[in-house]
Amino acid sequence: LPTLRGGGWNCRPSVTISEGTQSREKWANNMEFILSMAGEIIGLGNVWRFPYLCFKNGGGVFLIPYCVFLFFCGIPVFFLETALGQYTSEGGVTAWRKICPMFQGVGFASQVIVIYLNIYYIIVLAWALFYLINSFKSPLPWSTCDNWWNSGKHACLNASVFYYNETILMSTSPEEEFWSNRVLRMPKDISLGKIHWDLALCLMFAWVICYFCIWKGIKTTGKVVYFTAIFPYLMLFILFIRGVTLPGAGEGLKYYLSPNFSRLGDQDVWHDAGTQVFFSYAVCQGVLTALGSYNKYNNNCYRDCLALCCLNSATSIFAGFAVFSVLGFMAHDLGISLTEISSYGPGLAFIAYPTALSLLPGSSFWAVLFFFMLFLLGLDSQFVCVESLATALTDLFPRYLRRPGAREILVLVIAVVCFCLGLPFITEGGIFLFQLVDTYGPSGISLLVIACVECIVIGWVYGADRFYDNIEDMIGYPPLRMLKYCWMFITPLICGLTLLYILGQSQPLVYGFEPGTWGVTVAALLMLTPLICIPVFILDPKNMTTPSSDLRQIRPHNPVLTLCKCIVFKAQRLPNMTVDDREEKLVMEEPGSA
Repeated sequence: LPTLRGGGWNCRPSVTISEGTQSREKWANNMEFILSMAGEIIGLGNVWRFPYLCFKNGGGVFLIPYCVFLFFCGIPVFFLETALGQYTSEGGVTAWRKICPMFQGVGFASQVIVIYLNIYYIIVLAWALFYLINSFKSPLPWSTCDNWWNSGKHACLNASVFYYNETILMSTSPEEEFWSNRVLRMPKDISLGKIHWDLALCLMFAWVICYFCIWKGIKTTGKVVYFTAIFPYLMLFILFIRGVTLPGAGEGLKYYLSPNFSRLGDQDVWHDAGTQVFFSYAVCQGVLTALGSYNKYNNNCYRDCLALCCLNSATSIFAGFAVFSVLGFMAHDLGISLTEISSYGPGLAFIAYPTALSLLPGSSFWAVLFFFMLFLLGLDSQFVCVESLATALTDLFPRYLRRPGAREILVLVIAVVCFCLGLPFITEGGIFLFQLVDTYGPSGISLLVIACVECIVIGWVYGADRFYDNIEDMIGYPPLRMLKYCWMFITPLICGLTLLYILGQSQPLVYGFEPGTWGVTVAALLMLTPLICIPVFILDPKNMTTPSSDLRQIRPHNPVLTLCKCIVFKAQRLPNMTVDDREEKLVMEEPGSA
């Protein structure tokens, strides 16, 4: 029976597709949703990307462009995708199909991005596992120079330049040699070479853990995130306390946050801020829509999204304190400048930070703590991405994939296929392929285009006012009106200008790929594949902009879009929707109901 909530009949229909199919699940409670979202958006980028970008782009001044992109791009798109999933109770593809069939290609584009992430992101977890296993040895294997992978004990001991460049190609310190000669075992050229089977075992183990975290659907996902999302904060706090008590920590924090206001006029600073917000908040990947779709219709997703955004940014800033306090100690202990050891991406997590840990008393304990935290930070982001893909496929083919046992088989197929596709990343030249996919797979260009299209579809095609009515129906009150103008004007404008800036840069492909080489071809395919999905369905003449008739509209006679009290688009009457039909849509299946 329907129940009265929030001043209206805010319920959803019972979801039995056909005989033998199961109803769509819901989160057991709001905390499971919060932790799952936190696990997705709070990951490795908070630890190794944000602190470096702060240091690189003017310290505390970097927070100014970061907040501009956060408030006018990150939060509006983050809330849009989450609310869309909750309103439609559909995954990343079918949600857009219900809202606007003409632009369901946006959903397919986001799933291509998710496929990229599912294949290559877990490689970092394999590296973290490899380091975690080696952290139980004493002394730490990357702190000595008499191993088979070292270039020579005399050269290793006398390495005086600790500069960790972004390409990770130089090898002077024992930590760098462990990374390049033991973990990666990079070739002299850019060929892939043979598979490293010790890393393959780590990759397989990571996939086994990921599979059993989500194989039963959100029943297991919602329970696992209580550990994977909360425990890293405990370990990060322990590392922070240890870091700030070390000699030289203050100098590290000074380098981290010292403001350089002259950098505000640098376009690269604004570009870095924008890309950091888009990557960190996991927008344009369909993941937020998938997680939101398991909410009850009346969940206050507006409040949740604002809280999650604050938590994400606060975690990034706090992680910077933990990272740079330890790096400050490292610079102090070695008697070198911190500018020589600050690094970006994998170099920070697998070269600079391990170097600092090896200098601490009880270094093995701190290394285990750090790499276990790193593994957990990546794990929940990984299995939530897999969950997003499984949700999208299940909602596309519910007749076949919402049957008993089908879920376990689907997730197993995804895991096996992605594991096999991930094997090239752990070959001798796998790091080149990893950097290529990381740069051009979920690239800034793809994400910016998808964000622009999403805002235009909701703001101008479906109608910002109609979407506001939908949100008010769900949460009981209208959200901040500024969001409407962000969707319609501000967010597309900022994303468009950033996109033009990126396209105007003549950046060479990573690792010096020359025109005509396989790297150039792969980079082009990685960028174009998701974007091609968007126009594919635009030419479909059937119900191009008409939303699904089973979407609840509390004010069907109101204009779908107004601007300055002027009607831009009149009300759109949904086909075959009678009063009785609308009342029937008010029935929602509650957890535990028959």
